[in-house]
Amino acid sequence: MITVQVPEVVVLRLPLYVRALTQLADDGIEVVSSQQLGRRLQMTPAQIRKDLSYFGRFGKQGRGYKVEFLMRELGQILGLDRRWNTCLVGVGRLGRAIINYPGFAPEGFNILAALDSDLTQINTPVGDHLIVQPMGNLGAEIRRHEIVIAIVAVPAAQTQTVIDELVKSDIKGILNYAPVAPQVPMNVVLRNIDPVLSLQSMTYYLRDMLEGES
Repeated sequence: MITVQVPEVVVLRLPLYVRALTQLADDGIEVVSSQQLGRRLQMTPAQIRKDLSYFGRFGKQGRGYKVEFLMRELGQILGLDRRWNTCLVGVGRLGRAIINYPGFAPEGFNILAALDSDLTQINTPVGDHLIVQPMGNLGAEIRRHEIVIAIVAVPAAQTQTVIDELVKSDIKGILNYAPVAPQVPMNVVLRNIDPVLSLQSMTYYLRDMLEGES
């Protein structure tokens, strides 16, 4: 059990390590150095060694890391060795795109319920096997499927209300796609995905690059 306080920025980098290690394993590479891993991830070897040191010793100096072992250990630290029951709230164009994305289930995230407040969406099929449920069924669906994570893809104006309902229903983790910063209690893990913010931070660097070319 990890007892040290791990900085959030380190936790956010762990999935990047797992993804890079998975690619290395697929390529048949058995051992990787922090220098090689750093080149793949555009990070310094020192940063990688520091990040991993929060969780123990995974390699020997001068010998590198065993790819399969490190990938498995980091997967356990992230909880990727178990299945996570998930629901989707909001089945508009974005919600349907999310539920049809094939990458969730292989990584252990099973979307077992889809809900919406739009009466025209209720009882319509979505994905491979789900029927859209009304929001009034939220608590019952969460209990029935033992759901702990919710994906929220509703309009910005509805986001806080929906998230408040999820919190009342004992959801522990929320992935929010709306372009707002909702509030949650300290015992709920919230992650926001906003591509516009990412583009805006990108243009900070592009502006200087383009001005330098003119």
